[in-house]
Amino acid sequence: MLASLYPSDISAGMRLVFLLMLTMTAFAANSLLTRLAVSEGHSEPATFAMIRVLSGAGVLIVLVALRDRDALTLSRMAWPGAFSLTIYMLGFSLAYSTLDAGLGALILFGVVQLVMFAHAALGPQRPNTGQIAGSFIAFAGLIVLLWPETARAVDPLGAALMGIAGVGWAAYTIIGQRAIDPLAATMRSFVLCFPMTFILFIGMGVAANSYGVLLAVICGAATSALGYALWYAILPGISGPTAAVSQLSVPVITLFAGVLLLGESLTLKMVLAAVLVLSGVGGAIRAKAAV
Repeated sequence: MLASLYPSDISAGMRLVFLLMLTMTAFAANSLLTRLAVSEGHSEPATFAMIRVLSGAGVLIVLVALRDRDALTLSRMAWPGAFSLTIYMLGFSLAYSTLDAGLGALILFGVVQLVMFAHAALGPQRPNTGQIAGSFIAFAGLIVLLWPETARAVDPLGAALMGIAGVGWAAYTIIGQRAIDPLAATMRSFVLCFPMTFILFIGMGVAANSYGVLLAVICGAATSALGYALWYAILPGISGPTAAVSQLSVPVITLFAGVLLLGESLTLKMVLAAVLVLSGVGGAIRAKAAV
């Protein structure tokens, strides 16, 4: 199925890079859509999260049903992925009510790196020197890119919630490395995630205008549902460290998309930091390919 996404004469390494960047672009689009909806006051965070999960589940159910109705069944094996996805949604949505966006991204991706590298170190896919070096370089670039320019007190609860979100996303990614049917696995996670999200969020304020609802539907049905399904399709073929480091490119893509689509300012610091991040990510991927 994935072979139709790229020409057959492209090398395996280029195919991997293409699919990884396509997935990271989808993740970056999620950030932009969430910022537009929540930061601009078009939707409450809880409302946006519930609509996002529900619309994603709906699209995935249709896609799985068109391909194989027998795959629509749920199983106990789907609960870990759904629970970790719910933890991520909960922590991510609530943390940004008190955290600066840049600092929140640093905490999120820092925790993801720590959890995924620790998991890899305890298993057969131990990170090599090149992957570790690439991770440090990329994260250093991320610090340069996202560190707040003005000192301000960090809300402990917001930081803790974003840390929890990082653990949830890292767990969701690790679970995806065992996915046999990526599309069906993603569908089951979204379907089971919705009732948990509904129960957790229903008392936190439900409000959104029509534009906020539209953004949440796009975020759920397109960039989340399809992006996560593609992520699960890629994960079995890459190592945990590669998966962890590649995600550090998401804030870079998000910021540059903001420049192109939202008219935000482009600075020299952004360019230099982006070069540092992408160099580290590329170095980590090449280090794995050389093993």
